Amino acid sequence: MIARLRGTVWEKEASLLVIDVGGVGMAVLVPSPLAAQVQVGEEVDLYTHFHVQMQAREGGLSLYGFASREERDLFRQLLNVSGVGPRVALTLISALSAAALKRAILNEEPAILSRVPGIGRKTAEKIVLELKDKVSPPPELPEGVTDVHAADTEVVEALIALGYSVVEAQRAVQGLPRDVTDVGERLRLALSRLAP
Repeated sequence: MIARLRGTVWEKEASLLVIDVGGVGMAVLVPSPLAAQVQVGEEVDLYTHFHVQMQAREGGLSLYGFASREERDLFRQLLNVSGVGPRVALTLISALSAAALKRAILNEEPAILSRVPGIGRKTAEKIVLELKDKVSPPPELPEGVTDVHAADTEVVEALIALGYSVVEAQRAVQGLPRDVTDVGERLRLALSRLAP
């Protein structure tokens, strides 16, 4: 099993990196935010999951890569939910941060998951039902940061109401300054990040 991979990005697409590892090009499927932030020629160090799909005609083998162990472990937990395959699990991790995904599961909010394109209501409910007692809570955050996460939920909902996709909304709130806790100000900053 391949648990970790370090090498240089040789090529990249929306959710795929080709990583040169000792002269061998390894195709690694990754969350789209990770693919967007790395550059060709950059060295990456990924936690990986080697997936064997037995139902495929020729036995599908795929390698999935993640920036953190938390993301990789969450991906594996999602695969244990009946009816959730690697494509659906990767879509969820691409659209929602690991912390946001865990919060939605722990708070039993399948509506957040079902906003992700390709995730139906029944699938979202099944994920919450099967993982609510298995997912570990996100790490404790310093005082004051919790309010920011609550604000981010409102900002994401507002951006979706304005017509942005879940993925665009999540990307816009990631990396916003932690010292700005006002929802209106965070929304303004998120909109400025989405402007062309």
